Amino acid sequence: MSVSSPGHFFQRIADAWLTASVHFDALRAHPRAYLTAARWWIKRRRVRARGQLAPLLSQSPRAYMLWALRQERAGRPQSSEASPPVIALVDLRADHQRLDLATTFASLAAEGVEALAIGSPQMPTLADAAAQIDWSQEPWLLPLAPGDRIAPGAAATYRAAMAEQGGDGPRLLYGDDDLVSARRRHTPYFKPDWNSELFAHADYLTGACLLRANRADMEAMADHPDWAARLTAKLAGEGTPLHLREMLHHRRRRPALCLPAAPIHLASDLPMVSVIVPTRNRVDLLRTCLEGVAEADYPDVEIIVVDNDSDDSETLAYLAALDPARHRVLRHHGPFNYSAINNRAVAAARGRLLCLLNNDIEMVEPRWLATLATQALRPEVGAVGARLLYPDGRIQHAGVVIGVGNAAGHAHRFLDPREEGYFHRHSLPQFVSAVTAACLLVERHKFLAVGGLDETNFPVAFNDVDLCLRLNQRGWQSLYEPRATLIHHESVSRGLDQDPVGAARFAGELAALQRLWRTDEIYDPYHHPQLSRASERFAVAL
Repeated sequence: MSVSSPGHFFQRIADAWLTASVHFDALRAHPRAYLTAARWWIKRRRVRARGQLAPLLSQSPRAYMLWALRQERAGRPQSSEASPPVIALVDLRADHQRLDLATTFASLAAEGVEALAIGSPQMPTLADAAAQIDWSQEPWLLPLAPGDRIAPGAAATYRAAMAEQGGDGPRLLYGDDDLVSARRRHTPYFKPDWNSELFAHADYLTGACLLRANRADMEAMADHPDWAARLTAKLAGEGTPLHLREMLHHRRRRPALCLPAAPIHLASDLPMVSVIVPTRNRVDLLRTCLEGVAEADYPDVEIIVVDNDSDDSETLAYLAALDPARHRVLRHHGPFNYSAINNRAVAAARGRLLCLLNNDIEMVEPRWLATLATQALRPEVGAVGARLLYPDGRIQHAGVVIGVGNAAGHAHRFLDPREEGYFHRHSLPQFVSAVTAACLLVERHKFLAVGGLDETNFPVAFNDVDLCLRLNQRGWQSLYEPRATLIHHESVSRGLDQDPVGAARFAGELAALQRLWRTDEIYDPYHHPQLSRASERFAVAL
């Protein structure tokens, strides 16, 4: 029988104490929500309970302490290898306070990383540093700010990735990072895999990455005070940076975000867009939706309303009175099948662009359609989705994360868009794995190339997720565009599937999603394995 070491015993005690503290913090901050989750747990509604608990627990200031403790118990491989050489470039000119420099250099020395202090008397400039490096050894560069440090085992983790990728691999490797103040680690950033659209607005690489640069690259940056960011952006644009999903960097601060995102430059020659709106009764919603489409600042719009057996006299009268020069009304009889309804409308559509739009969408500004269309016309982009808000102003959709709930969930749901949330991700354009078809734009030829919506496996739920994943497979990546923001009265017209027939259908669609896309196993590349699969709010996985 093995006997635990005293250190292991005390770690277990600390784990238990921190776990209890995190739960107490959640109960104290949100008593009603916490007790609701506890009641669901007792009633064995575990998925729902986890979804409620995860964001509550992650808000505790001790949640990340608990996560870090468990990572320390797991350990990280160490290595005494010194090849290939890694050279840290610590620019003293960027921080006149030079806080905690000893910690920076000690962390590098412990990892066998050579450090060059730029701005020191021996090495006043970046050009001087470039002249000191033996470039024949093909070193990797590690730009660091004074006061930052690398985690134990970080060099070994990076070198293992270098060896695995080989000489033809990426020129940029990056890890996750957290902040350190008063010796306390906090605010972890579990980053997405490479996301060039997000990086254009939020530099999540500089200061937490390894660069395979050459002397010419370095000397070209010598006159720029922000040389590290420029060099990082240059190498990031020359390939696909590799993300190591490990907490490798502890920092004093991070690069500032570009908030709000710069206004988009709208395409100058926007083609016809066919806006497809399925509907059944609820003329109040439909009227608001169609009036919003009519007021869009867009040169050429075709509106196709697909009526699924409306029997309300006011709705039928409204449909009959629509201007045929601007609207076409198609009749689709039988059980509601969202995929079949939209596929039929696409077959009749004339636009180069398709806009799938729910009848419970309300527009708040006129540029939304042109903004989405401009992004959808990019050759590398597939489906484009807007930021959707509930009527009370909270976020309903800010992209879709695969794997949440072992299916797919709406990122940042219920977050107030004025809050920071998870590093302002809800406010920044970025590539995502999927977007909702409540408001989705895509080029018609791309939609048809992947076979449209799946009428058999996904008649109501997850058809948009499946469509986006098939587009992604073809190299047409889904994109979330928050500069187009609309109001979504979610499921108001149809209601929720709480009857036995609806529940059985949903269970079949969920099973199909997991069978075809393994959403109960995989991790979304734009999410992270250390973020909870139970939460749409990017909560630390405990």
